[in-house]
Amino acid sequence: MATISAGSIVADVAGDGPAIVMVHGLGGTSNTFQPQVSGLSGYRVVRPDLPGSGRSPVPFEALSIGSFAESVMSLIRMLGVSNAHLVGHSLGTIVCQKIAADQPGMVLSLTLFGGLAEPPDAARTGLLERARKARAEGLADIADGIVANTLSASTHESKPEGVAFVRESLMRQNPEGYARTCEALARATAVDARMISAPALLVTGDSDPVAPVSMAQALADRISGAVLSTLDRCGHWATIEKAQECTRTLAEFLRRNDR
Repeated sequence: MATISAGSIVADVAGDGPAIVMVHGLGGTSNTFQPQVSGLSGYRVVRPDLPGSGRSPVPFEALSIGSFAESVMSLIRMLGVSNAHLVGHSLGTIVCQKIAADQPGMVLSLTLFGGLAEPPDAARTGLLERARKARAEGLADIADGIVANTLSASTHESKPEGVAFVRESLMRQNPEGYARTCEALARATAVDARMISAPALLVTGDSDPVAPVSMAQALADRISGAVLSTLDRCGHWATIEKAQECTRTLAEFLRRNDR
């Protein structure tokens, strides 16, 4: 595996073959998809840290879904990739939808874990308050709240390493970068799903409070031909909470849509 820098992005790149670009969500990093990498042999797996998250620096300008999408597309072009499978989690699913709608020729398929079209109004208000809190108080209380409220009861009971992973992912974020990412998500608006032509798979947990099954189904209904898969006893961090199931479902979908 190689670690590369491309402008405002640091990314991990591993393997050879058709490209898979995996875009994490708020509070995540490339490690959100670490459990899936070993199951994706035969692919070139590209996992960026979005600007302001993980190892990627906080840029001077404000962050937005558009700027995230442009950073990811710039990375893809720098790697000499003409088209790729896109995989997103949470906020990353909005970024992936933006790319799929604006650059359909670049997208071989679209997989959305905990998929969102845009935040509901109450969530927008909460995100802005979270940004304020991150700047004023740091991330400890935020991390504890997210761990308590977004992972399933089953994960809390039977997967302490997953609980620890999510908390550590949040605690390691730059508070200003996290705050700006909250603000970017708070401003996000849904893309015109009619512009998405790639085969699409949505995967959500039956206990996901951020992207509940009803929301995921509504998004799947807006994307032509999209399929929804639901994971039992799973919260919002599906790739961590149900790593093997997510890897198997993703690998099967990708191989059906290679071209």
